[in-house]
Amino acid sequence: MPRSLKYIERCTGASHSGDAWIGFVEASKSGRTVYFNGRAYARATGGGISGNHFDVETGEEHWISGVKRRGSNRHWAGSGRIQIESVAVEAYLQHTGQDEINTLVLTIVDPFLKTDRERIRDYLNESSYEDTP
Repeated sequence: MPRSLKYIERCTGASHSGDAWIGFVEASKSGRTVYFNGRAYARATGGGISGNHFDVETGEEHWISGVKRRGSNRHWAGSGRIQIESVAVEAYLQHTGQDEINTLVLTIVDPFLKTDRERIRDYLNESSYEDTP
């Protein structure tokens, strides 16, 4: 399954300053589920309160989008550093046309976890998934 570079932000309500990451994600065949850092995120139907996806296990809302070329990925009202996985740095620099990482905005971290799709599938088959936002 092809990987793509994405921006992921955990929505924490009005502050828009939740944890944020830039890294490679995988998508389901339909594109409605995104797998990232050990988690699975389903597209919010009908729109979420502040996110466009939700964690299928916790229900937490997340904003998942393409990485902006100008580098301003955070919501305009949000703040905080963004973690970028080390294996995504080269793709990020190429995408944005930058020569180096802005360490005032981004923190380079070890590669994120691969999502165990079988674990997610088992969870969804055993839970009341339909009751999740």
